Amino acid sequence: MADQRLKDLRGSGRRTFLKWAATAGAALGLERARFLDALSGVGGTALADQAACTTTNKSIHINAANGALAWYTLLFPAIQQATVNNAAYSFYEVGKGKMVTGTDRPWARGTNSPFATLPPNRQVTGFVAGTNNGHTNTPKLEIATGVGMVAALAAIQQATPTLLPVIAINPTIYGTAPGAPAMASVGSAAGLVSLFDSVASKTLLTSQSNAALHEAYYKAFLGLNAAAGRASVAKGYETGKVAANLLGKNLAAQLAPTAADDAAFGVSAGTSTALKDHAHTLITALKAFKLGLTSMVNMSPFLDDPHGAFGGGDQMPADMAAALGKQFDAFMAQAAAIPDPGCSSKSLADNLVLSISGDLPKDPYNRDGWGDGTMDNANFLYVYGAGYLKTGWFGQYDANKVSTFDPATGNNVAVNGTITTGSMGPTAAAALAFAVAKGDLRRVQDFYRGPAFPALVNAVVT
Repeated sequence: MADQRLKDLRGSGRRTFLKWAATAGAALGLERARFLDALSGVGGTALADQAACTTTNKSIHINAANGALAWYTLLFPAIQQATVNNAAYSFYEVGKGKMVTGTDRPWARGTNSPFATLPPNRQVTGFVAGTNNGHTNTPKLEIATGVGMVAALAAIQQATPTLLPVIAINPTIYGTAPGAPAMASVGSAAGLVSLFDSVASKTLLTSQSNAALHEAYYKAFLGLNAAAGRASVAKGYETGKVAANLLGKNLAAQLAPTAADDAAFGVSAGTSTALKDHAHTLITALKAFKLGLTSMVNMSPFLDDPHGAFGGGDQMPADMAAALGKQFDAFMAQAAAIPDPGCSSKSLADNLVLSISGDLPKDPYNRDGWGDGTMDNANFLYVYGAGYLKTGWFGQYDANKVSTFDPATGNNVAVNGTITTGSMGPTAAAALAFAVAKGDLRRVQDFYRGPAFPALVNAVVT
């Protein structure tokens, strides 16, 4: 009979018990199946299932550089930018934005903003943090001095081995971090498919002599479910062996976007190359995650410096927002329909973090030429945290004032000589890392050296 005290464990206590149980099981020489059976008996099936899941989330990072971050501000606008009726503001439907109810912090949306049907705890988090880098394709993002934010995320994800841990479309940002794997880089969305076809399918997966790599893939795909003999837990060893062999064949066909994918993402013959590549990268990323081939996709869309977007009025920005919003909604719908190969009871949407940053967001309150300058050199970081982060804006970018945030309380803090959006950039990066680490603060602290940030995160994900 399950012990109610163990069934009721939540948050850090639950994680601590699972780590202790795994260590004790290893010391006793328990096979994985027996370990999960025993854990289910004393702590219940939910606790056993959590132990069977991978310990990190998958992630997509969008490096919206060379001014391209401005496009995403149309989806995730500042409060006044969306809701105040001022014809000078950089929004496609000035004064018509709506506040989202139920988020932890204030959050606004336009007609074309994605995720309208998601619950409040699955909305996006916006951080007024980081520094306006001017125009560059490779803006600097750090979680600590000399430690790249994206590289730190990848190092954390090494707890879940995959064939190609990080795949990226150049130019991209990465940086360095202890334990970070090397990136596999390509030049376009189509290159992601050919990358797996040439490297993984034709060389790595079919090479039986490379036993260590094959084992790493096998563990990543099946997670800790593989050894369990219970019907309630994921597939057994034989199914895993068959899957590993099948994945060595025809990967290009399995990863390539289909006509049905294009229809769902709004891609047609008239879609621009940039928007098509954006959609195809998201589509292929989901397929690669589904097959357990990678943990991170790092993409760099547009790079187009859209100064003249409002030159002809609202139509062009509205069309861009509509296209991007449709793509993100299709992405989330597909992710919700795909079981996570590393956690049988969850979907990819439950175990996937999406982040968006750039060199500069452009001026949200001056559409004339959509200038590059921002007050106090402020920048933004957007994160879909899969429930691990509080939602809404931390900090506030108004027409006449910039505030960043207090990580202990979540309250807005006026920018001054000591506290700047730049100084809070590493803290925002640490919150993102917390989401990727599935709430393992100790792993985040391997890289982050700033103040505690309890107001930004959820200790218990519901």
